[in-house]
Amino acid sequence: NNNNNNNKQTTNKQTTKKMATVTTTRAILTSSPMKWAIGGWSFFILENVILSENRSYLISTLGDQPYHIAYGTLSTAAMTSVGYGYVKKVRNAEPLLWSLKGPAPLGAKIMGFVCLSLGLGMASQIPPKIQIPVHFVGNGGGGDDDNNNSNESNNTNYDSGESTGSLSVATDPIIPITSQEENKKGWQVRCPFDFTDNKNKDPSSSLSGLERITRHPGLWSFGLLGLGNALLVPSLPQRAWLAMPAMVALIGGAHTDSRFRRGMGGTLEEEYDAMTSNVPFLAMVTGRQGEVVEVAR
Repeated sequence: NNNNNNNKQTTNKQTTKKMATVTTTRAILTSSPMKWAIGGWSFFILENVILSENRSYLISTLGDQPYHIAYGTLSTAAMTSVGYGYVKKVRNAEPLLWSLKGPAPLGAKIMGFVCLSLGLGMASQIPPKIQIPVHFVGNGGGGDDDNNNSNESNNTNYDSGESTGSLSVATDPIIPITSQEENKKGWQVRCPFDFTDNKNKDPSSSLSGLERITRHPGLWSFGLLGLGNALLVPSLPQRAWLAMPAMVALIGGAHTDSRFRRGMGGTLEEEYDAMTSNVPFLAMVTGRQGEVVEVAR
């Protein structure tokens, strides 16, 4: 009997502990700082994916310039909410994993250093361009993004899927510019960031440089820098906010690849696709590019 009672007490304690953990987790996830940390970035990802996926339909329905105005406005509004949330709601918000004035654990420092080093290394070769959200379009600016010219010359610009702006998850399909559109002038709204690596990839050439690591170095440099900083802060909402750019890179890169495989806005050659990956280093460690030791050399 005593053993049965002890077992029941142990089971009750475990159940109570689990319920407390679930309740605490739910409270953290539904807290105002956490909503601000995740909500702005989530809206940013969602509007980019939806608008880019349905670009052709929206342009045929609304027109080219209204589409770009809507795209740029929504992306800028999303980034504004992201910035406001961080400054006003998220930074140093509780709960804390350790004291704000205390040092980060050794493991967090090591992992943070690795992520920051990789992110800085990638960004030094392909830095994301910051651009004014509003710009004047002269002759020939029929409403397409600035780097569509590079896409017209070579549709295999694999990272041009990031040309639409902040997330820039997919390159817009090329729309023929009529003589009437060529004469359009005016102000155009665009996204505040451009992660295009501004290179045209020749599928027949061998892999080299950052493309061995990831198909989307612009996005992942941003994501890894965020992850590195997230590991070094004690605030859970702030960690979530800083980690969200990695989610942008993961979802944005995957959506770009999906569109290009379907011939929407670009092409992703089967051989190139098989030898590279969206997630950094995945293609290397899984042997897609040959023996790992040989690739590392």
